[in-house]
Amino acid sequence: MKKLIKNGTIVTASDTYFGDILIEDGVIVMIGVDLDAQGAEIVDAAGCYVFPGGVDPHTHLDMPFGGTVTKDDFETGTIAAAFGGTTTIIDFCLTNKSEPLSKAVETWHNKAKEKAVIDYGFHLMIGEVNDDVLFEPPQIIEEEGITSLKVFMAYKNVLQADDGTLFKTLLLAKEQGALVMVHAENGDVIAYLIEQALAEGHTEPIYHALTRPPVLEGEATGRAANLTELADSQLYVVHVTCAEAVEKIAEARRKGLRVFGETCPQYLLLDQSYLEKPGFEGAKYVWSPPLREKWNQDVLWDALWNGQLQTVGSDQCSFDFKGQKELGLTDFSKIPNGGPMIEDRFSVLYSEG
Repeated sequence: MKKLIKNGTIVTASDTYFGDILIEDGVIVMIGVDLDAQGAEIVDAAGCYVFPGGVDPHTHLDMPFGGTVTKDDFETGTIAAAFGGTTTIIDFCLTNKSEPLSKAVETWHNKAKEKAVIDYGFHLMIGEVNDDVLFEPPQIIEEEGITSLKVFMAYKNVLQADDGTLFKTLLLAKEQGALVMVHAENGDVIAYLIEQALAEGHTEPIYHALTRPPVLEGEATGRAANLTELADSQLYVVHVTCAEAVEKIAEARRKGLRVFGETCPQYLLLDQSYLEKPGFEGAKYVWSPPLREKWNQDVLWDALWNGQLQTVGSDQCSFDFKGQKELGLTDFSKIPNGGPMIEDRFSVLYSEG
């Protein structure tokens, strides 16, 4: 099978140029001008840019959360990704304490098997560190090629790990050449603020943001960076939303630390005011960390431009409004956190960036 993409403007990491692309059996075999199209299906890309497929480093497909499961599985999610120009995703294997890490990897393989229509890989969550957990990652890294380990600093009593677990994971990652990823929010303080808000009768979606203020994202980001420095390891901060977190990442990088940051389209384009929509409409815009005040958007775009942030992930985590987001109708803390962005990530970066 041959396919020829003609007359497009080809965009790579280093160049933009006019040319044709000849594909045989799914592999690019030649790039040039006026290539021989004999026997090939012709795709006329005149007036169009031709990009390599996008890599989405942050998705949650078929993931249990908050008493429900994300709406998109590996079939619908990867189809949407492909329509949006993304050809590789990296999803998260959530682990359960007291269970082998390999069981989580097997579970996620089964979720994706015969469903995914594009390439995929996994990150592996670390929720606790004991002798068994310390023994498993080297084998998983070698056999599965999973080289990124995720630690949650939020969601107290559900996903959150303590600082000792984070530090030991950083040491393990240094030894194995792996990357530690963190959801950086101060989960202990957030739990207290949620408890106080509910005790005062505040149940509306806006309190999702008010109980997770940006200072707690900045604090956790700085704490994770400090522990990374102590461990001489490397850190990737997912879904950065605010100036406080950007500054901590920038500060770490100025010191020469191997600290990297990711933001998401929702934080570049939406703001906290969406959570104040009348009725329960604000629940549609509940992500964690929450949307921030609008001025943070300029900080995030600037950070992408100047290299303080390096990547943009979708944090794809979709839920229906009816029946799923509505679980938090009378309690903002029970609204499933997340939204659909896997199809729009690439196009949003092109149109808005």
